[in-house]
Amino acid sequence: MFTATVLTMFPEAFPGPLGVSLIGTAWRERNLWSLETVDIRDFSTDKRGFLDDTPAGGGPGQVLKADVVARALDSVTGPRRPLLYMSARGRPLTQARVKDWAAADGITVLCGRFEGVDQRVLDARGFEEVSVGDAVLAGGEAAAMVVIEACVRLIPGVLGQAESLSSESFEDGLLEHPQYTRPRTFEGLDIPEVLLSGDHAKVARWRQEQREITTRERRPDLWERHLAKSQLKGAKARGEET
Repeated sequence: MFTATVLTMFPEAFPGPLGVSLIGTAWRERNLWSLETVDIRDFSTDKRGFLDDTPAGGGPGQVLKADVVARALDSVTGPRRPLLYMSARGRPLTQARVKDWAAADGITVLCGRFEGVDQRVLDARGFEEVSVGDAVLAGGEAAAMVVIEACVRLIPGVLGQAESLSSESFEDGLLEHPQYTRPRTFEGLDIPEVLLSGDHAKVARWRQEQREITTRERRPDLWERHLAKSQLKGAKARGEET
């Protein structure tokens, strides 16, 4: 079973949104995955309970100590899983990486605070730094929930409709097409006629066109990558050397 273990100074922040809707039902009622937290505060040996110290070399803020984090991590039992540290300077979160993590026995996520974590424990234990966007948060808890939810929803049976995953954003390099439902007219805006035509081929073409338009306008980086991949695929189909 997929197990998400979170190392945090604030275990009371969990499960948060992970405990509701299909994700929460898959955990609490169907036992398709499990969530556990480790309170980093429990592993301080300082009589005052301090977990952090001033940055070596000077500067503002505090840094979580390597030995405290190491003891918290070493308390986690079970098979070795990917070790993730939520960090604004980490590699961007992508659907491809989520798929790899979701296929594992689980993930162990470290949530930082203050100015971050002593680099030595990240290096020594083999943490992978992960960013959920180009913004700085007060701590890693919210980011950890993003990563965990992204993984859990890929576990077979959690969402119920596996086929719905295939056309989602990023699955094939493109963003998802816009969605509509009743009422037919809302504040003067109508559902596109093609979606009401009953012609499945036309609907499929329209949706693909919309995916391409949306990706080109909103994520030119993904669009360029998609074009390059399509050109490479075409060249291979024609037997051309690349």
